[in-house]
Amino acid sequence: MSNSYCRSLQELLATSTIHIDRPRGQPHPRYQDLVYPLEFGFLEGTSSGDGDGIDLWIGSLNNQKLTGILCTFDTVKRDAEIKLLSGCSSLNVQITLGFTDNLMRYLYIPNPEDN
Repeated sequence: MSNSYCRSLQELLATSTIHIDRPRGQPHPRYQDLVYPLEFGFLEGTSSGDGDGIDLWIGSLNNQKLTGILCTFDTVKRDAEIKLLSGCSSLNVQITLGFTDNLMRYLYIPNPEDN
């Protein structure tokens, strides 16, 4: 992933309003057994492949720095999306990947500026 791509996403993250619609510890609205391990929401004023805002996982670090990008493919819905990870520790990333692994196929791309 190029640094300019990450910088553009970081700028989007820094200038967008974050809407948390699934707080940490809350169940999914349709699947009560799925409990969100981190804050989950979207960036207002953006659009993703599903027509909603770009999804966002927010970690435990006290910053809005882009940690990485999670590219997902739902084999049931035949749907692909990206989800941004922000302020995530390495443990937060592993927790998010574990949660995602139960639902769909994914590719995680860390921010190269973190290396």
